[in-house]
Amino acid sequence: MTATSPGITGQCVHCQVTLMLKPWQLNAMAINEAFTCHHCQKSLQISGPAELKRLKALDSLTLLRASLRVMIASALLVALVMEWLGLLTGIEQLNVSLLALFIYFVAMRYARQRQHLKLVLQAAKAHA
Repeated sequence: MTATSPGITGQCVHCQVTLMLKPWQLNAMAINEAFTCHHCQKSLQISGPAELKRLKALDSLTLLRASLRVMIASALLVALVMEWLGLLTGIEQLNVSLLALFIYFVAMRYARQRQHLKLVLQAAKAHA
């Protein structure tokens, strides 16, 4: 079984096949190295700086899940302490908790949606 990055695809300019890109192919694109299409066996690379920027923008989403979990745990803990101190009622604490969970799920949906992208691949230039 091979591991793939969910939602990141590329289209081969030679055979027009849409490829599910593997992690090693994404790494090759990130360092501007060519790789071969598994369908037509021709060399491919990322098409330009705009596509490379789109690929590298995914790095900013990698720590989102962990930071959101810390934020949610902090919000729930603060709401619980405020209820213990009498600053919030039980219903208000429940509302704060539900709002924090809602924010978490909306942010994760946005992040998953951003990870689905289709990169345009071009024919690799010959190295001298």
